[in-house]
Amino acid sequence: MTTQSGITTPGGDASVRGLHAVTMSDVAERAGVSSATVSRVLNGNYPVAQATRDAVKRAIDDLGYTANAHARALASAATHSVGIIVNDLVDPFFSYIVRGVEQEAASTGRLCIVAASQGDVDREIELIDRMISQRADAVIVVGGGYDDQSARRRMAERARVLAGIGSTLVLCGRPSVGDKVPTKVVGYDNEGGAFAVTEHLISQGHRRILYLGGPIGLSTSVARLAGYHRAMQSHGFEVPAALVRQGAFGRRFGHTAMTEVLDSRLDVTAVFAANDLVAAGALDAMTAQGVRVPEDMSLVGYDDIPQSSELTPKLTTVHVPLEDMGRESVRLALSRTDDAFGRHADGEIIVGTRLVVRDSVAAPAATPWASRR
Repeated sequence: MTTQSGITTPGGDASVRGLHAVTMSDVAERAGVSSATVSRVLNGNYPVAQATRDAVKRAIDDLGYTANAHARALASAATHSVGIIVNDLVDPFFSYIVRGVEQEAASTGRLCIVAASQGDVDREIELIDRMISQRADAVIVVGGGYDDQSARRRMAERARVLAGIGSTLVLCGRPSVGDKVPTKVVGYDNEGGAFAVTEHLISQGHRRILYLGGPIGLSTSVARLAGYHRAMQSHGFEVPAALVRQGAFGRRFGHTAMTEVLDSRLDVTAVFAANDLVAAGALDAMTAQGVRVPEDMSLVGYDDIPQSSELTPKLTTVHVPLEDMGRESVRLALSRTDDAFGRHADGEIIVGTRLVVRDSVAAPAATPWASRR
């Protein structure tokens, strides 16, 4: 019997044993599978086809491979957790998704580990690495991303590492980072919701609709702006540059941008705020300058966070099933199959959005507010 670096080879294939301690790679080569598959068979935390499992076990027996018992015990002790990484814990968009994740994780007996990146890509990658070291059963990254090749490459690398230890990277509200990357995706009809709410304003008679959006280049912002443009263009309405203002997805940006628009007397009759927080900030600015909603100007938002129905007037918006997205992210990750629920063969779920009509939209005023002195 030979023992080296925590690997024991009692008997087994002399041609391998005589050269070096048997490794997981040796087992994988003998069985004709990847090292990740061998790891999954050993850990028993990921479904493997019976024929493949039998081939791995035969290779283990043939080579006399015994994994380091201490290392395996340490790994198994660190599982039964789900990691979730968000941009900002205070933003209701993220906090309600976190609630859904936590509830679903708890229902499976798993601990939910929550961390915030504050929009820093390097920090996001660092947090994923920490969750890999904790051997989380799944890592869920929430919110839009930027079309940055380096960031996509690094995310793809982490997805492969997670797959190698029997875990899953889920992109929630973010596009895939590559067709061949082992991720799961939970998305929603971002562009369709923006199209629907813009169409609603147009149906009420609005033609000059201001768009107050999120950060330039963020996938969420890109999709919502695209839906707005598509609705406007489908009716032959021009969208001059002055009608599109972009900045942070927050109340402060909404207030600042709307104040600038009102001070400039820009000719608009309605505002599409790209999320409800931006809409709340815009409403604050309107109220401060005596602009009545919806009598003088209409206002709509996006996301349908609970605060949207608490504003005065209650906000017309687009409902995104945030808690459902969190729950679906956990379910999809822990399904441990490329055919989650028997109906998502590509590992992707797209949830629907819907228009919620409340009190903040009316027909344009007979005398536009901008023309009053």
